Amino acid sequence: MRALVCHAPHDLRLEARSADAPGPGEVAVQVAYGGICGSDLHYFQHGGFGTVRLQEPMVLGHEVSGVVAALGPGVQGLTLGQRVAISPSRPCGQCRFCQLGQHNHCLDMRFYGSAMRFPHIQGAFQDWLVISAAQAHPVGAGLSLSEAALAEPLSVGLHAISRAGSVLGQQVLVTGCGPIGCLLIGGLRRAGAARIVAADIAEGPLACARAMGADATVNLASDTEGLAPYAVDKGQFGVMFEASGNARALQAGLAVVAPRGVIVSVGLGGDAALPLNTLVAKELELRGTFRFHAEFATAVAFLSQGLIDGRPVISHVLQADQASQAFALAADKGQSMKVQLSFAGACAET
Repeated sequence: MRALVCHAPHDLRLEARSADAPGPGEVAVQVAYGGICGSDLHYFQHGGFGTVRLQEPMVLGHEVSGVVAALGPGVQGLTLGQRVAISPSRPCGQCRFCQLGQHNHCLDMRFYGSAMRFPHIQGAFQDWLVISAAQAHPVGAGLSLSEAALAEPLSVGLHAISRAGSVLGQQVLVTGCGPIGCLLIGGLRRAGAARIVAADIAEGPLACARAMGADATVNLASDTEGLAPYAVDKGQFGVMFEASGNARALQAGLAVVAPRGVIVSVGLGGDAALPLNTLVAKELELRGTFRFHAEFATAVAFLSQGLIDGRPVISHVLQADQASQAFALAADKGQSMKVQLSFAGACAET
């Protein structure tokens, strides 16, 4: 089988590796599609992010879908040829956070394509992937495997919405309209937000935001004061999701979020200085959000039932042997949204 391995910055290789057989409680999946995530780009461009650095070659990828190709002993509820989305989240189930239901904070998490621990957790950009049967989520007959690979980034957005609390009837601001921001907008529409305003610095992502359900968009590059009308009377938004990772976007949100509003920081962008006087005077709540767990099944259900249509987010699909071109395209936000790799052409759909 082939695996897409990052050895160092800009050193990406499609290598031949042996294919393992599934053990008890496991299944083997012929991978069909894999979406390139921001973390994949960081490994490819910089060899990591922050203190997390590549110390050995690592298979990238964690947004994948495929077809069940082999069943290990004792597996029930799955069949050969079944089409599945694969959750990359593999918590231990035993630590204190897992026992509290906070699986995303597992002390022994094994998340695909992560250099947070050594040896690294190898990723899912490979033709043949052996997984726990619990990671395989069957998808609806009407959902393409390309769309099914959006379940992971959609799960990130759904977990962020859960961190905000109820958005029912709220006016909501989303800053940063990359794939996660746009999928989050689809989730907000499903969760009953009354009005969604999306802000970004490029027109392409804003067009995607509108396709995903935003009521209004603001291009902050061409209209630097575009959010000013929302600052009247101490702010108009009950909830804000900051999905760009830009400190200036987070700071600007403080002026337009109403007193006792909630700001959920989704994007990763390093440290940010915040005016504490504003946070205190307006009684604002700043909340973080990290990965997901239970939301993955909900994401698959929403996509399978057509309750969220993620197709506007997918801008390009390239073959696995075009990985270098795909990563360069994914890094160009002026041209792309979600860029996917197609594996195992025999089962991959268009």
